Amino acid sequence: MSTIEETLKQLLELTSKKFHISVDQLNPEDDFFEKLDINSLQVLELLTQLETHFQIELPDYELQGIKDFGTLAERIHSRLS
Repeated sequence: MSTIEETLKQLLELTSKKFHISVDQLNPEDDFFEKLDINSLQVLELLTQLETHFQIELPDYELQGIKDFGTLAERIHSRLS
């Protein structure tokens, strides 16, 4: 079983690769819309990639209002446990 820190690390690494930004520039409290300058369609693409990577399903109702990496990592981690 992974820890929340490992989940966050994987989330940030996948995001870094997908959007070609250094992982060192990403922080748990960052608003991913602002930090990555992306739109909702790009976030959906990222979420699909995360679901595949972590082999989980993230229901839309659980993701409403989430805008930062830390909270997203918590939701992903809760599905892994």
